[in-house]
Formats: sequence, C-alpha cells, structure tokens
Amino acid sequence: MNFKGWKDCIEEGEAFKSFKDKGRIKSLIETAKKRISLIKEITKENCNFVFEDYYISILELLQALAILDGFKIKNHVCLGLYLRDVLRKDELFRIFDDLRFKRNALTYYGNQMDFETCKEAIKRSKKLINELNSIIIKRLKNTN
Repeated sequence: MNFKGWKDCIEEGEAFKSFKDKGRIKSLIETAKKRISLIKEITKENCNFVFEDYYISILELLQALAILDGFKIKNHVCLGLYLRDVLRKDELFRIFDDLRFKRNALTYYGNQMDFETCKEAIKRSKKLINELNSIIIKRLKNTN
C-alpha cells in the first residue's frame, strides 16, 4: 500500500486507536535513552551500526508519543505520517523520512553509507531525538 497520509494508515488498519499504556510509554523512553547512552564513539567501522541504534531509538520515541496520543502504529511510514499529519511537524517528518530511507537502504539492500554521510545522518538523528524528547516532556506535563 502506498500511504499518502495519516488517513490511509487508519483506513488500512496500520494505525488504530489504542489505550494509553503508561508503563509501555515509560519503557520505550527508557530503552531509547539507554540505547543511546551505550554509544561511546563513532568510527568508520561502526558508523552504520551506530546510525541504526539512533534510528531504532527514534522509532521507540515515536511509538511512545503515539501511545501517549492513544494510537498503535504498525509501520515506519505511518510513524512518519503521524509525525507530519497528527503532530504537524513537517520539518521533523522530512528528517525522519530521509533517515528512514537511509536505514532501509542499509538494512534491506546492504548499501553502507560513507563515513561523512553517516556522521551527518547521526547528527540529524540526534536533532530529531532532542525534538521528540521535548515534545514528549511537554505532553507528559500536560497529562499529569
């Protein structure tokens, strides 16, 4: 299915209303933080693996946000559309979609990024993670 917007994700059952599982939200946030804290250095040899860790942390934070809003989302495309269409964060969506494309090239096609491209992708991942953490903090304050 070619998802053009959030409505497509809902209609195809790839995203749906769910309950706000506070334990799962907390666990996803803690797991993302722990995964990032384990990264010590970025080298030519580990760069692509480090990028994957950042990308997985982004997914965990996006899932935490979606659960906070009462949604369960099944795929990465719909996570991006949630960011764009529900949260209305078009710039963050563009960053995420580019990172998703890079991760897919790496994971599904074995296309390793060169060191400079990889460092830039990690830099953009960190920016997105910081923004997502800020959104999560604001949302959690508003729910208490």
